[in-house]
Amino acid sequence: MKTLKTVVAVAVGALALSLNGAPGAAFGISQAAAQESVRKEVGTPLTEASKFVKAGKYREALAKLRDAEAVGGRTAAENNAIEGVRFSAAMGANDPDTMVRSFDALKGAGKLSQSQQLQYMEAIAGTYLRNRDSNKALTWAQRYFKEGGNSATMKQVLQNAQFATGDMSGAIKDTLEEIAADEKAGHTPPKDKLNLLLYAAQKKGDANAEGIATEKLLNYYPDPKLWAQILGSLPQKKSFDNNRFQLDLYRLRLATGNMREANDYMEMAQLAAQAGYPEEGKQVVDKGFAAGVLGQGAEGARHKRLADLMIKKIAEAKAGAAANEKAAQDAKDGNDFVKLGLANAFGGNAKKGIDQLEQGIAKGNLKRPEDAKLYLGLAHYLAGDTAKAQGVWKTVKGTDGSADLARLWIIQSRTKH
Repeated sequence: MKTLKTVVAVAVGALALSLNGAPGAAFGISQAAAQESVRKEVGTPLTEASKFVKAGKYREALAKLRDAEAVGGRTAAENNAIEGVRFSAAMGANDPDTMVRSFDALKGAGKLSQSQQLQYMEAIAGTYLRNRDSNKALTWAQRYFKEGGNSATMKQVLQNAQFATGDMSGAIKDTLEEIAADEKAGHTPPKDKLNLLLYAAQKKGDANAEGIATEKLLNYYPDPKLWAQILGSLPQKKSFDNNRFQLDLYRLRLATGNMREANDYMEMAQLAAQAGYPEEGKQVVDKGFAAGVLGQGAEGARHKRLADLMIKKIAEAKAGAAANEKAAQDAKDGNDFVKLGLANAFGGNAKKGIDQLEQGIAKGNLKRPEDAKLYLGLAHYLAGDTAKAQGVWKTVKGTDGSADLARLWIIQSRTKH
């Protein structure tokens, strides 16, 4: 993990063993402590242990410290010096439990300033994370920030530990706070930070946080590739009814510039016609021809047949329009009006389509009332009234995908140039 290696490298680089002939402590212990009296029988093995640390021979250093500890009647100063070198050696040896014992001993002896304590905690948290002991890494990272730490690198350690332990709630909370601080300071939140929030929200199933992440990503970093990423992740959600909303996903792909292949246009047009929206299907085919994607190569004739089929379907729909409207009037529910309304909106008569959609919603007994609101918003959007469309989309609360789609339409309508 790159961020963790960075933390540890910084920590190791901070080990200044300033023994000056009288072995003292390491890793930020005060000069006063380093200058305390240490007897030769303790100082000699301590000096050798320090040399091992400098040479990267950390296990040998830990072993040599046992010689210093074998000396009887050690003073507090001698014990502090031993613990200082032991902390350095233990960190190099990836032994965070020993680091903790040394830290506790030095802190208890009053030999660490507040800033030095934070430095030690940073090293401990990073080493636990490197050892993949994520729970202890999280505990120490949280303690670090609780006691006043503010290292950006430690933020990464904290977030890595949160993800590793499944603490998505903590990851979401902390990342939201960082994003809010960025925005308050007039800075654009980094894309990586927003992606982190999106991932955590999706893992936890937090629709609110996911919506915030998605909206901010697309507001700050709008581009077709990002839209493709967002739209591509929707069908992966367990709650998303991909079969039912396949055409709706295509609608957003078309609106965000994510129709690339001839098959995209072909399939969307066919789905639209099958759903009862041949006018929409014809518009899709026309856009495919205009983009130079359809009508080319060996499949050109097939594409032309599809365009002719859309024209035929439109004529059939017009011929049956009166009967369909009467059936909608006579029905005990508003489902037929919803379908007719969206068809008319795509057919260029948005006002009539909106009226029919509203009649269908008012009539009630709808099979999918949240879908009806999604399509009413789309009808307003097709009519050119973005404000009304957004107002309706904000009321969509479906848990099977309709609210996700409505939220994305709101974002698309805000970011459309």
